[in-house]
Amino acid sequence: MATSPASAAEVVQATGVRFEGDRLVVSLSDSREVSVPISKVGWLEWLAGASPEQRAHWSIEAGGFAVDWDDLDDGFEIGHLLAMQSLA
Repeated sequence: MATSPASAAEVVQATGVRFEGDRLVVSLSDSREVSVPISKVGWLEWLAGASPEQRAHWSIEAGGFAVDWDDLDDGFEIGHLLAMQSLA
């Protein structure tokens, strides 16, 4: 039985998060950074409405597959962010 190679979303992990104005910037384990304008991405509406203090309280899930904001009871998987980049 043939096996398929692991997708980038399975291999690449989040290593950090920061905000630059309206942009969410996620650092990845392969040295890339991915950024998106949070006010223009519908599934990040909850983050666009958050205060700077709330945005600052993020955590990376074990294995680096997702970023979570406990205070906001939400987060996202890195695979979703990478999928957006492939559409650009």
